[in-house]
This record gives sequence, C-alpha cells and structure tokens, in this order.
Amino acid sequence: MLASFWLAMIVAVPESLTWGITATLVLVSAMMLRTYGSATIKVDDSSLQAGRARIASHYLGAAQALDVREMRAASGHEADARAYLLLRPYIRTGVRIWINDAHDPTPYWLISSRRPELLVAALDAVARECSPPSR
Repeated sequence: MLASFWLAMIVAVPESLTWGITATLVLVSAMMLRTYGSATIKVDDSSLQAGRARIASHYLGAAQALDVREMRAASGHEADARAYLLLRPYIRTGVRIWINDAHDPTPYWLISSRRPELLVAALDAVARECSPPSR
C-alpha cells in the first residue's frame, strides 16, 4: 500500500516531499501496528487486567496454563460463548481463569499469553493473599 502511495505521489509532487510524506506514513503505520497487537495483561493484589477488562482478585478462581493443543481446543470446539476472550492469533499458548462470582454469567476468562506458566504463578500468588487464613 505504501509503495502504491509513493508511486502515485512521485508523479504529482516534488521527490523530496514524496519521500518525506512516505517516511511519515511508514512511521505512523508501524506505530499503529505495534499498538494494535499490544494487549496488556496486569496482575496485582487487587485485580487482574486483560486488555480493557478488569476483574477484582477475590472473584478469580483456579487458573490453568494451556499449551498449543489445549489452547486451540479451548478457543475452538470447547469454547463457551459466555467466556471473556483476549485472544491474539499470533500467540498460541494461554491461560484459562475460572470466575467465582454467582452474579457474573462469565464462566471463565481465556487469555492468550506467551508465558502462561508465569501468569498462572502470579494469579496463584494473588489467590493465596486473598484467601482467608486457615485455622
């Protein structure tokens, strides 16, 4: 697309202006592509944030790291239409997090992650902090 734009511009305007406009478009396109695929996953002691969605820690249930095969099944034929999905097609592994809220129709969150074991460990650490002490 950018090459076609450059070709159309080079005929109509001076060469230096064409290169300047094309360089600007390349930078803007690169920034847009970078932000498009940069969904953020944050875990702290009060909540889990996945993309734009956020849920309080005390509603989080068990978390399960999924390998490539399990992730494909969980996001395909085993998927629940009520689940919250943060899937990125270029990341093939992920985490399923069950939701413990009787008022929330969402049974689980399915989040693609390059490091699912690390995310599960962080969620388990938060779960230990949120759980009441045993007697």
